[in-house]
Amino acid sequence: MDLIPAPRHAAWGDGSYALGDATGIAAGEGTEDTARWLRAVLGAVTGLALPPKGAGDTDVLRLLVDPALAAEEYRLTATAEGVTIAGGAPAGVFWGAQTLRQLLGPDAYRRAPLPGRTWSVPHVTIEDAPRFGWRGTMLDVARHFMPKEGVLRYLDLLAAHKLNVLHFHLSDDQGWRVEIKRHPKLTRDASWRTRTKWGHRASELWDDKPHGGFYTQDDIREIVAYAHARHIAVVPEIDIPGHSQAAIHAYPELGNSDVIDTSSLPVWDTWGVNPNVLAPTDNTLRFYEGVFEELLDLFPSTFIHVGGDECPKDQWKQSPTAQARIKELGLKDEDELQSWFIRHFDTWLSERGRRLVGWDEILEGGLAPGATVSSWRGYAGGITAARAGHDVVMCPQQQVYLDFRQAPGDDEPVPIAYVRTLEDVYRFEPVPPQLTEDEARHVLGTQANLWTEVMENAQRVDYQAFPRLSAFCEVAWSELPEPAARDYADFERRMTVHYWRLDALGVDYRPPGGPLPWQRRPGVLGRPIEGAPPNV
Repeated sequence: MDLIPAPRHAAWGDGSYALGDATGIAAGEGTEDTARWLRAVLGAVTGLALPPKGAGDTDVLRLLVDPALAAEEYRLTATAEGVTIAGGAPAGVFWGAQTLRQLLGPDAYRRAPLPGRTWSVPHVTIEDAPRFGWRGTMLDVARHFMPKEGVLRYLDLLAAHKLNVLHFHLSDDQGWRVEIKRHPKLTRDASWRTRTKWGHRASELWDDKPHGGFYTQDDIREIVAYAHARHIAVVPEIDIPGHSQAAIHAYPELGNSDVIDTSSLPVWDTWGVNPNVLAPTDNTLRFYEGVFEELLDLFPSTFIHVGGDECPKDQWKQSPTAQARIKELGLKDEDELQSWFIRHFDTWLSERGRRLVGWDEILEGGLAPGATVSSWRGYAGGITAARAGHDVVMCPQQQVYLDFRQAPGDDEPVPIAYVRTLEDVYRFEPVPPQLTEDEARHVLGTQANLWTEVMENAQRVDYQAFPRLSAFCEVAWSELPEPAARDYADFERRMTVHYWRLDALGVDYRPPGGPLPWQRRPGVLGRPIEGAPPNV
């Protein structure tokens, strides 16, 4: 069995079912999207029409919803008469269809027929369901913009790995990436920077070409609809009150203008923690309420991410306006001021039927009542939040930051931070053992994060994400034993076939033996910076 992620149960029989000109698709109520998807991807690669058929016909790919199953659970049965995929809801049927594609072989991932290929599914019964409801990847398009076509392709890669959340990081100091009609300067002025730090923030190299781009509101609607058809939720992130220099560049009144000259701030061109943060004023609140109003119209996801990370308080300490607000609200300090800021938007989103999620710094100064925590600075924030009754998404940087180097030494293109190998990711455990069974129920799931400071294009995103995202998807989906007991040798064996699937999909993954010679870069880009902190 070479399936990734590994299913819960598979019973293999003798023989196989062959697809041919007479093969059709019988789509039960609620499975029409999956039928269209199968007809598109399998029709393109096999050259078969796969016409509609009745549920009682033979030589058929039969899709149906079975309420006896959980929503994302599926049961796939392949016999001489055809293949039946039953899911507890349309999502379960779709995940079963992804397994069917794997069973047809790596060439099923191509976009056009190859000569002499035949198509068959081994006789098998597979019963499968995910461990976690949140199986995500964070994609940062603020540091390096990814054009729309790249995002759509990335959604296909997530779907192929049964991942169901795209956390879409749309704003940062280095750029604003989503059209907000009531604030046009965000895309006119804040979506482009004049140059970009190349490699580590400690390097001396610069790319002196302007960099930028943004998604129109119709682009966003297309991305969301494309994701929805693949049962992927798109969770937008607008980072506040830190990581906001691009927005302040466009609208200087958003910054702490009583401390610095905010009118002279550019869209930031380097990496790291920026001291220029939003002013805690009513004007700022109203501005971002307007931003989120437009976002809610574009993104139907339950969760809206507000960042909340790496917000230095130095300007607030010096700002008479910020200090007056602290006194007015009876707050203890600047940490509580940030908590007040986040609580405002927690209440605002809750009143509109949405849920706020933020990085674990939102715990500082007191957590907003309805907030969910993305635990990135290790497990501690997630443990604290879960014990306090808050939901958690586990994404500790030490385990699942895929921008980090994949091997020791200087061979990685930009070898930043901790070494995290394919095996390290495979042995990642999202649920901390310190949590009780009741507390562990607050772990909604897990996600791997792709920060793109050193990923200048889609090729580099591929290289950093894969094959480690293939290991991560099994951690998020499959019921695995404790990390030390996991059969990594079996996973490596299954990956030998999965690499052929990635090849067919055109994924520029890191080769199993390490970077190819022309992918190595000498000098500053190819070496760690001496004495630099692990997140440079």
